[in-house]
Amino acid sequence: MAEFTGWRKSTRSSDTADADCVECRQSWRKSSRSNNTAQTDCVEARNTAVGFQVRDSKLGHDSPVFDLSAADFTGLLRVADRG
Repeated sequence: MAEFTGWRKSTRSSDTADADCVECRQSWRKSSRSNNTAQTDCVEARNTAVGFQVRDSKLGHDSPVFDLSAADFTGLLRVADRG
């Protein structure tokens, strides 16, 4: 599991202390199957440099964040589509 912070450093930034650096915040995307009601169970996802992360939207920042490879995330989507 990883922390919920979504900042990602530009690959063009060097590791020196005085280098100019740009960071981008990765935002969570809510499932398109969510209908935005208070009782809706919902999963949020975001991509990372090495795959994807998923969390429970009801818990927000308190939700555990699970790291998945691209293959595992694709498998999760396939199984969810069957349900």
